[in-house]
Amino acid sequence: MKSAKRPRFAVLTSGSDAQGMNACVRAVTKYALHRGCEVYLVRDGFDGLLRGAEQKAKEGTENSKSSRKQVAEELGCPLSYGETDELKEGGDAPEMTGKYFLRAGWDDVNRWIDQGGTLLGTTRSAGFRTREGRLTAARTLLAYEIDVLVVVGGNGTMTGAWVLEKEWEGLVKELGEKPRKLTVTGVVASIYNDTALTDQTIGALTAVLRICEAVDALSTTAGSHQRVFVVEVMGLHSGWLALQAGIAAGADYLFIPERPPAAADWKELMCGKLKQLREIGKRRTIVLVAEGARDAHLKPIKSAEVAELLTNRLGLNTRITQLGHVQRGGKPCAFDRMLATLQGVHAVQASLDSLEATDPQPPYMIAWKAGEVTKVPLAKAVNIISQIEKANAAKDFAAIRRLRSPEFDEALETLEYLSHFGEDWRLPEAERMRIAVVHVGAPAGGMNAFVRSFARFALARGHTPLAIHSGIPGLLADRVSPLSWLRVDFWSSRGGCDIGTDRTLPSEVGLGEVAMKLQEWGVQGLVIVGGWEAWEAGKQIVKGRKDWPWFRGPLVIAPATISNNVPGTSASIGSDTSLNTLVEYCDVIRQSASASNNRAFVVETQGGRSGYLATVGALASSASIVYTPEVGISLDLLEKDCAFLRKRFELDAKGKNEGRLLIRNEAASSVYTTEHVTALLNECGGDLFDARSAILGHTLQGLVPSPLDRTRAARLAVRAVRFLEEHRRAAKRGLSRDLIPVGIWNEKEDEEKGAAVAGVEGEEVRFSSIAEVRAREDRKNRRGTGNAWESLRGLVEVLQGRRALAGGGHHDEGCW
Repeated sequence: MKSAKRPRFAVLTSGSDAQGMNACVRAVTKYALHRGCEVYLVRDGFDGLLRGAEQKAKEGTENSKSSRKQVAEELGCPLSYGETDELKEGGDAPEMTGKYFLRAGWDDVNRWIDQGGTLLGTTRSAGFRTREGRLTAARTLLAYEIDVLVVVGGNGTMTGAWVLEKEWEGLVKELGEKPRKLTVTGVVASIYNDTALTDQTIGALTAVLRICEAVDALSTTAGSHQRVFVVEVMGLHSGWLALQAGIAAGADYLFIPERPPAAADWKELMCGKLKQLREIGKRRTIVLVAEGARDAHLKPIKSAEVAELLTNRLGLNTRITQLGHVQRGGKPCAFDRMLATLQGVHAVQASLDSLEATDPQPPYMIAWKAGEVTKVPLAKAVNIISQIEKANAAKDFAAIRRLRSPEFDEALETLEYLSHFGEDWRLPEAERMRIAVVHVGAPAGGMNAFVRSFARFALARGHTPLAIHSGIPGLLADRVSPLSWLRVDFWSSRGGCDIGTDRTLPSEVGLGEVAMKLQEWGVQGLVIVGGWEAWEAGKQIVKGRKDWPWFRGPLVIAPATISNNVPGTSASIGSDTSLNTLVEYCDVIRQSASASNNRAFVVETQGGRSGYLATVGALASSASIVYTPEVGISLDLLEKDCAFLRKRFELDAKGKNEGRLLIRNEAASSVYTTEHVTALLNECGGDLFDARSAILGHTLQGLVPSPLDRTRAARLAVRAVRFLEEHRRAAKRGLSRDLIPVGIWNEKEDEEKGAAVAGVEGEEVRFSSIAEVRAREDRKNRRGTGNAWESLRGLVEVLQGRRALAGGGHHDEGCW
């Protein structure tokens, strides 16, 4: 730092709570301390800024004179000020009365990553909305000599932060104080995911998970009694929650604020569709209603009205379930923990960059765009928030959807296709195809959701969707069957792989035999779903196009693997489900370790030669150490890790047992196995700590696929079918419509036409050519190259203090 004085941070949470807020506060605190800063935690949002001045006056000069203060010289920062213990118990202890600014040390935010809600508390501060209130807030910030204010919350919080920064100079002048710079940085946390310029907000995916858990449970009892469940979800001005849950949970009808029913008589429209579904044999019905839904005349559509209509007009046994605040509750999912951690770290980095800059810097909002954390001008985000509010007042719903996300309309269209039964959207008969889906590789959560969406969309377009059972061997055994609309109705929430899968490659049974069987079944387009074996199978089929013309039909490879090791995508179907499963198990294991007397657990994960699951799982579960195949394990490394753990356990406060986790990928080392590492830790722990191991194995494939995997699968399936449609001619050069060889095959020009890997890059679905993806493969190790997640290994160490306590880290990533 240019200044000898340590920058002083204050962090608060404001507005409605969201799962992941605590993880964000933890990341801000630890990373700021790592960078040599001081940190204050502000209770009760902006209200804490208003009341903190009175607290400061009572304290006198310094808020750090705690008898419980602990200092760790090796870490270069205080371990604890002893002022946050009561927050974990609700913060209502008498000693917390009147305390709104709490000095934070390294251990004061331990075990925050998995806590729901916000331990700091939150309010919607009426006082802060006034100029007088902001004057009081400025007085508090000056009294505590705050250099950086990090605010975590939704749209209102971002607007409040922007107003404070804009008025800051004038407020300081009005108070008669010397000019002082204040850097304000916003981090968006909202279950509604309705903030502009960011693809995901902290807490949104956990809220969708809560909805899907409820709808999945309701669906089983609905099927038993042939009932309709009208489920009301949060979203007064935003239907994102209802829309994503509708796709993930297989809803039959949806009402959201951003798109009122096109028909004036929405009642007739809904009843007609749901009656048709009952007539074809559907036994259950799920209708999702966002609390702010309205009709074409802008009259509110209430869940009670929908239920009464279905009961009286259709005679259906209908029930209402209002989920309410359960959607905000519980532990954050793995993605929200990761997102909150990364955004908290980047908030500190962006703030320090602004402090160090010689030219004036605008306040920033930390965003998640295209699969990575970035910063955007806070003023720009607030301006779009204002535009959305104006569009909402003007009932310009198309503008609202456009301003929020370009993917919103695509998601709406996807849900319409997946819930539609009829001939309205069928292609002309000459353009219809027989298309097949096959799984090659190991099972992964979301495979069934993919097949369901593949079948539903194909049927809506007039195609004949076929399921090839049990992989390539199933094709040779003629285990092929058509997929019907009702057959796949319950498949969204099913884990595993109902049509079966197998690792056998086409070359192992004969490419000619595979081509012949595809021809016998008249398959004109093929989708291969799976992990590395699916990628290899796709390459073999493309290579075989020269000799076997039936392979020249369009081909899509959709990565689905818990290892997330297939190049061409940043996220594979099943990887999020596996991360959630790993994190849930780690929470249980840590609880056991903490209940024991100083215990470390070595947790072994699957993942093959890819360290994705271990690395991101370690970040999301707050593991102390992660071992991956990309780095490996050496004796020198183990010695340093043992020394680190001894120092770390020695620094723990007496009576506070901190269980610690080490996550080891199954292929991190062929010599230093999980049993070997555990034995070494037991030996070096001596009387200080002991070690146990937990091998999770195939449990990491998960039981119920996560909503994120379900919606990814749905998007990829729909886009895969569209790809087959668009390339049915482009990939048939040298073939008649029935794929009979004519003309000349140009291997160089034609081999890879109409064949692609369907991947997710950020929030976008992208089709990459076989050549593009092949250039990014590490075939020897069965993984991709240049993965963005690999740098997270270093961040795991930073947030655990390993680099400071062990004199360096495992890894060379210098970005942290």
